[in-house]
Amino acid sequence: MKKEIFTMNQYGSVKINIKKYMDSENITRNALAKAINTRFEVIDKWYNGYVEKIDADILARICYVLDCTPGDIIAYEQDIE
Repeated sequence: MKKEIFTMNQYGSVKINIKKYMDSENITRNALAKAINTRFEVIDKWYNGYVEKIDADILARICYVLDCTPGDIIAYEQDIE
């Protein structure tokens, strides 16, 4: 094994950015929540990038409504020491 994790956050992080897609289409968090049949609080977390665990079904619904792919809204950022 070439890599090991010794401390938390040494491995980088996953960033979620649906805000730019929603803002460019003038879609509110409430409208997106209704469109994908979920609670406002769920979309609010995605909108603000505070998702702890990614629900694949929610992700698929968001991508369907926003006409994007998971790679468009999710990015891996490696921590550089």
